[in-house]
Formats: sequence, C-alpha cells, structure tokens
Amino acid sequence: LKLALIGQSIFGQEVYNKLRQEGHKVVGVFTVPDKNGQADPLALAAEKDGTPVFKFPRWRAKGKPIQEVVAAYKSVGAELNVLPFCTQFIPMDVIDCPKHGSIIYHPSILPRHRGASAINWTLIQGDKKAGFTIFWADDGLDTGPILLQRECDVGQNDTVDDLYNRFLFPEGIKAMISWDQPAAALHNWIRGHDKVPGAWAKIDDQVVTFYGSSLLDASVPAGQELAIKGASRPGLVTKNGLVIFGNDGKMVLVRNLQFEDGKMIPASKYFSADETAALELTEEEKKMAEDIRAIWKGILSNVAVIEDSTDFFRSGASSMHVVRMLEEIKQKYSGLQLQNEDVYMATKFADFIQMAVRKLRGEDKEEELVIDYVSKNMNNMTVKMPYQCFINGQFINADDGKTYDTINPTDGSVIASVSSASLVDVDKAVAAAKEAFENGEWGRMNARERGRLMYRLADLMEEHQEELATIESIDSGAVYTLALKTHVGMSVQTFRYFAGWCDKIQGATIPINQARPNHNLTFTKKEPIGVCAIVIPWNYPLMMLAWKSAACLAAGNTLVLKPAQVTPLTSLKFAELSAKAGFPKGVINILPGSGGLVGQHLSEHPDVRKVGFTGSTPTGKKIMKSAASNLKKVSLELGGKSPLIIFNDCELDRAVKMGMGAVYFNKGENCIAAGRLFVEESIHDEFVRKVVEEIKKMKIGDPLDRSTDHGPQNHKAHLEKLLQYCETGVKEGATLVYGGRQVNRPGFFMEPTVFTDVEDHMYIAQEESFGPVMVISKFKNGDIDGVLRRANSTEYGLASGVFTRDISKALYISEKLEAGTVFINTYNKTDVAAPFGGFKQSGFGKDLGEEALHEYLRTKAITVEY
Repeated sequence: LKLALIGQSIFGQEVYNKLRQEGHKVVGVFTVPDKNGQADPLALAAEKDGTPVFKFPRWRAKGKPIQEVVAAYKSVGAELNVLPFCTQFIPMDVIDCPKHGSIIYHPSILPRHRGASAINWTLIQGDKKAGFTIFWADDGLDTGPILLQRECDVGQNDTVDDLYNRFLFPEGIKAMISWDQPAAALHNWIRGHDKVPGAWAKIDDQVVTFYGSSLLDASVPAGQELAIKGASRPGLVTKNGLVIFGNDGKMVLVRNLQFEDGKMIPASKYFSADETAALELTEEEKKMAEDIRAIWKGILSNVAVIEDSTDFFRSGASSMHVVRMLEEIKQKYSGLQLQNEDVYMATKFADFIQMAVRKLRGEDKEEELVIDYVSKNMNNMTVKMPYQCFINGQFINADDGKTYDTINPTDGSVIASVSSASLVDVDKAVAAAKEAFENGEWGRMNARERGRLMYRLADLMEEHQEELATIESIDSGAVYTLALKTHVGMSVQTFRYFAGWCDKIQGATIPINQARPNHNLTFTKKEPIGVCAIVIPWNYPLMMLAWKSAACLAAGNTLVLKPAQVTPLTSLKFAELSAKAGFPKGVINILPGSGGLVGQHLSEHPDVRKVGFTGSTPTGKKIMKSAASNLKKVSLELGGKSPLIIFNDCELDRAVKMGMGAVYFNKGENCIAAGRLFVEESIHDEFVRKVVEEIKKMKIGDPLDRSTDHGPQNHKAHLEKLLQYCETGVKEGATLVYGGRQVNRPGFFMEPTVFTDVEDHMYIAQEESFGPVMVISKFKNGDIDGVLRRANSTEYGLASGVFTRDISKALYISEKLEAGTVFINTYNKTDVAAPFGGFKQSGFGKDLGEEALHEYLRTKAITVEY
C-alpha cells in the first residue's frame, strides 16, 4: 500500500518505522520545517531511508489551499494518508485525495477532547481514562467513522509524555491479514477494516483487498482452489464468494475483492471476472445512462467531461457523494434499487451503467444460498431437503449444535437429523426479522413489489410441487395425491391470493367535526405490525405455514416461524424457495425445534409484536399468557369437537361420503374434522352400515402409492394416544363397530374406526381424537332444538355441519350452531378467499380471506388541520 505520512514528533517517527516494518511503501513524508537548524524526528528517519520529505510551514493561505503545496503532495501518488500527529490544518482536498482517504490518530477517546492538545486536557480535566482513537477522516480532521479505540488508566502522577509512551501506537494501518488465527479473528479483522483501509493479502503477486465477510457455518462447499500468500490452506472460490480458512479449520466467506487498479469484483467471479459480455442498451436505457451521466457531472464539477472511463472516487467523490448520487438516481428512477456497495463495486462510469441496467433488468440476482441437503431417491425423483435452521437468509446449525431425528411414519425410519434451535437462535432470528423490517430492503419496498415476490414464490412452489408433496408425505404421512392437491396445491393458491392483496390494503377518510373557522381531514392508514412469530402444527405442515405466512407477508411484516418439531422439512424447503424467489434476508426465518423452548421464547420475546398460533387449546392458553408480557397481538386457531348433524331428509349416499370425508380426511388429522356425528334415529342404522361398507374398500398403505386411501398417523406418540382414546371409549360403554386397532405392518398405521351408542357424558363425546375415529350419536326424529343443544354443548366452536334437503331448516341450524364455520350439505370445503377461525375455546382471529390481513395490520388515524 502506498502511504503518505503527514505529521511530526517522535511518535510520528515510530509510526513511520512500524509502517515500513509491516511492508508498506511510504512514498512521501510531509512534516514541519526545521526548527533552529534541527529537523523533526520524523523527517530525520525518512531522510535516512531516502524517502522523499516535504517540509511546509503551512498548507493554506487566506483560508484556501496553497496550490503548489497540494501539487507537491499529489505528485507522490499516495493511496492512503496516515496522520499520526499533526498540528497543521490539512485541506480537505488532501484528506480526500487518495483512493482510500485518510486515517488519523487522535490522542483522546473521542468524542472527548478534540484537537492537538487533547492529551493535555485529559490531565487538566482529571480524567480517569486516557487513550487514542483512530478514525477515517470523512467530513473533517476530527470527524469520521471510528476504526479503533484503545484506553489506559491515568496514574496520579502521569505526565503528557507518560501517556504518549503508554498508548500512542500505530495499530490502525496494520491491515495486512495475519493468517495464523481462528476464523472468528479473521472475520473480525476483515470487517473491522471494511471499507477503509481494507484488509489485504497477496494473491498472484498483487495486493488484493477483502471486503464483506461473514462466518460460514456449513460443510465445506464445492469451489476452485485459490492460493493466498501466507495462508497455510488455499481459499475456495465458490458460487457465493471466496471461502478462507482459520487455523481452527472453520470458515469465513468473503463477498468482494478489490485489485490494485481499484477494480472491485464479486469474489465468486475471481476466475471469470472478465467474462461478462457488455450489455446492448435499449433506447430507454441509453436515456437513463445519459441522465446518470448528468448526475455524475453535477457531483464531479471539477471533471470537464464524464467519460466511460471516469472513476467516481478518483475524480474526487467521497462517501457523502455516494449517498447524494444514489438519492438523485432514486428520484428519477424509483424502480432502480441501488445500495452504497453497488457504487464501490462499479466505480467507473461504464461499469456503473452496466451494473445499473442489469439490476433494472433483474439480471443481477446471484444465488447466495449455501445449503447442506439430505438427499433421498424416492417417488421417481431425487428429493433434496435442507435440515438446518434458516436465519437471516442462511442455513446454519443450531448455536449449540444440537439436532434431533425426524421420522418417516410409514416405516419408522430416520429421514434426517435436523437442527434443534436454541434460545440464542431465537434471539438471532428475531433480531434479523427486526432489522429487515426496520432498516432492510423489505421495509422500504413498495406494496406491488412485495406482491411480485410473493407471486414468484408461488410459482417456485408450483414448480417444485412434486418434491414438496413427496417431502410432506414422508414427513407427515399424508397420502401423496392429497399432499399434491391440498397440502401443496392450496399453499400455492394461498400465496397467489394474498399476493394480489398487497397493493389493495387501504385506509379510509373519516368525516369529523370541523375546527371552525379551520377545516380538518382525518384519514386512516393500515400499517404492518412488525416482527411476527408463527407457530404451526404437524397435520398440514406446508398449508398451515402458507395460511399464516402469506397474510403476514402481504401486510408487510417479517416473520419467525416454528414448524412442529415432528414435521420440519417442508418448512425448511419453503425457506430455500423463498430465498430463490428473492425475498431479502431476515424477512423469513425458520426455526425447527422444541415448542416448549422455541415457541415459548417467541411468545414472550419483547421484539415480537404478534403471535399467530395453530395447535391445541392448552398450548394456546400458555401462548396467550406469555404474550401478555408485552401485550403483543395474538390470533389462535385451537382445538375443536366439530358437530355434524345428519337429518333423515338428507341425500343419504352423499351424507355418507361427505361424513366419511369429514372424519377420515388426512387420516383424521384435521382441525375441523367432524368430532361427533349426530344421525337422526330413522336413518342411523343404515348410515352406519354404509359407512362400514365404504371403510372396507379403503386401501391402507404407503402414502407414496397412488392407490392408497389412508396413510400412517403422523408420529408414534400420536398413534399411541389414539389407541388409548379408543380403549377409553370401549370402557365407557360405547359400541366399537369397526377398527380401533393398529394395523399389523411397520409404521404408525391405524384402522379407520367407528363408534356408535356414544352418550353425551362420555370422554370420546367431549374430547377431540384428532384421528380416524368416527363418533356417532343418534337423536330422536324431528328433535331439532334437542340436537342443537347437544351439538353446542362443548367448549369448542371451530366448525360444524348439517345435511338436509330442507334449506329453511339448514339455515336455521346454521344460525344456531356456535362455530366459526358451518357447512351445509358439504364438508371440508375451505377456500383461500373465505375466512377461517373458531369461537369459544377454539380460539379467535381468522386465517384466509381479507379478514386474515387485519390480523397482521394495525390502524393509524391521522388528523390534519388546514
């Protein structure tokens, strides 16, 4: 690195010697004139080495830079100024001139005691601590981003010289990477020098500066080896950047590299940096290029003509000019989303235009995911399943390294060992979601662009529907054909439905009394809430994710989602697809693991502003209690014992078919399953006979077999609870007509079951089975009000149904049933546009439909007087 040293004193001399020891080239020393024939110590050391020395009494006259002095300075071609101790006022033309700017050593712990006498004032004020600050001079000689601070105790009898000797040491310029360090230390060194002066190393005998590092917590990715001088192990150029290794074997990912000529490239393009063909611009793009050229000209007023080769920073621009330039471009082209880093990556005008056009065309998207998969060949395809936590756009292991096995219910085999998120992981995910909401691209994105991302995600889900359905089958036991149509199909529909809502969320104008003689205007705005925690069950892993996440995202929130511990795999696959769709990092975070740990911490986390939960009523009550800690908004879709009333004037065969679907759909693991059937006495026996006949036709088997009707229960513990449920029914005196046993084959299969003669006081009449158990009670002919009382005699109120040809009777029943959903002559007919949610202890709040959006919005009223 070519350095200019501007300063004086013995300390300046020490800095000079240290810089040369570290391998830097000092191309010029600028110090004060000789005093009484004696040169300054800094000048003596430099002259001894043959380094050019310039002795100026001043750098400016009458408030303006002395051009001869500035020209002499510029002649040495410095890339960075180092000011170790400088009492002269240096013009900003000099401070900003090098491509890396200037680093200043200031003898105080800024912001305390600015100026050359800072150490003196440290003692005068009786400070207990002294120290120094190294900062990058951005807006002046005593302001700018701090690079390093050190402090020491001030002794009772310390002098100014004591403090100089104790802490004035030139640490800020030692930016060459020392490779014999752990990965965390390498990462800290690189990020600590980003962007100036930049941590550097030698590659192919040239100085290359590293920018944008992150710790990489994954297996070693595929890549092309790159020898780095001083490193014991070659780096790897991967599709996501340059992977370097610490002496502990752990990895750091570096995003960008800059060469000695100032060119910066994505590290992933190291071996193909010059292969990108120049774009042929359209007429509209050419006009945009000229508009941007005019913006550059307005900033770089000292440059006569902005050529294609004009370098933004070498022409005199600073970091403040970057902000100005991007804001001016944003005003003219709101669809062009540029970041500060984009300017550093394309400093020459022609490169900048090519970069801007690629962004505008959407051609700049790089796949940034590093994913470890569990791959399995099944269902005539290779299924690739992520298994790590998804936090802030990356798949990473749990902080404490813990995992658990997720089991295939078809045969009891292990599918994968999945990361089990810790409390630290919850905090990381919530922090990422908060940052994305408050400061990230997502929070700035307009509603229509948000919808575009959701449509793209829905398209990717549809493109991967067979893989998603296969994962859903092996992880939850869902029959593949059902998984394809409902689990995945409705998830795609849900995202498309809510994508269409993104730019249609509107407030209202409210007429109010006028403040005479003035006028008032009151209007409302619908705003996103912030970070939302979503906790979903295991019966429809992907669909439950979609029902809540799509509305949450459409409203503009960010989320942390905890899938059920036993069914995490489709949620993690969804995370992969969301990243590929272009969702900014931090917007979607997925944490597999324990509900008691992860779910509980999410529900009481102070930065989570909303919890959406689907699951059991006891767990919902715990979540509501935890959410009260900071009065966060809650929506709960809880347990049910949905009654289905079948009258003797129904279309019987249809009632049998729909009644079976109401109970056995998705192996009975269905929140709105008909938990109790009330069949009118005159048709009861025939109804039961027909049901048993149909059950005997059902094929129980491998859910991936297209002819299978009934797959395994979700997990072993649930199967055992169902068997116990059936035992309780028999003990209480209900008649077991069919089933009630585990199927004699590997896996967690249960026979479809039918109970009759179920009386109201029995356990199976009151509690949900959440399995393939039909509970039938008869009621007297014509006793409408009696059966209604029995149907409503439950603490649950999620869904209900009625079968009758009498529309008046049906509508009367629908008015009297205490449930959030009532089906008439059908069942399980849910639609993305219809609100879904329960009454009583089945919870509150809605999924689906326009009402679901309001669960994730808040209303703000604004009044103007004019």
